[in-house]
Amino acid sequence: MEVTFLGTGTSGGVPLIGCQCEVCKSTDPRDKRLRTSILIQTNDLTIAVDCGPDFRQQMLREDVRSIDAILMTHAHRDHTGGFDDIRAFNFINKKAIDVYCDLPTELGIKEQYSYAFTETDYPYLPKMNFHRIQDSEFRIQNLAVQPIQVMHATMPVLGYRFGDFTYITDAKTIAKEERDKIRGTKILVVNALRPENHYSHFTIDEALELVADVKPEFTYFIHMSHQFGLHSETEKKLPANVRVAYDGLKIKI
Repeated sequence: MEVTFLGTGTSGGVPLIGCQCEVCKSTDPRDKRLRTSILIQTNDLTIAVDCGPDFRQQMLREDVRSIDAILMTHAHRDHTGGFDDIRAFNFINKKAIDVYCDLPTELGIKEQYSYAFTETDYPYLPKMNFHRIQDSEFRIQNLAVQPIQVMHATMPVLGYRFGDFTYITDAKTIAKEERDKIRGTKILVVNALRPENHYSHFTIDEALELVADVKPEFTYFIHMSHQFGLHSETEKKLPANVRVAYDGLKIKI
């Protein structure tokens, strides 16, 4: 399995519009962060996790020519803002895209894209087939997926474990029984917004606390804001088995 980090930034992206801080003005390409998403590819399967407002740009950059499914974490716009652009894959595949999510996320997408579900006689609408996720493990073709519920302040968000790889975004707290689902994973990807406290996202220290608790072999931080700091400087302060992900990074599991 190969994982591509399509985007590693928080809801506003980096650089942030109008900001003149050293991170937003950095010339290091690792400090240019589109909204957070990943692409998972196996020998016969291509899945995007989340479909944010940079989806079109990310698909073009990675030369993705077909996609089998989209796996959703939650319904916030920085994770759903690209659904109109799935039309290209509708045309290529000549069918609707399979979207895997829980009920609140499905309802959120249907509200945000109401025209796709009401103007049914118009042929150029994004077309989706929803598949409801429960608590238990499920499969997308041959890929086993274990949902992990985390809390984004008071909002439930789904993380996912794919064998030895676990992906968690937009978490502030994770209950013990959900942390137990992460234990034994070799590679953990987790949000780490910034050093300072935030009411709905892990800080760097809180993300490191999770790492110390569940003990993955290796961890990548994602969903960083411009307040996270420069990639080159912040990474020096982290343990050797914790790295800062960047847009376009590819890892093999």
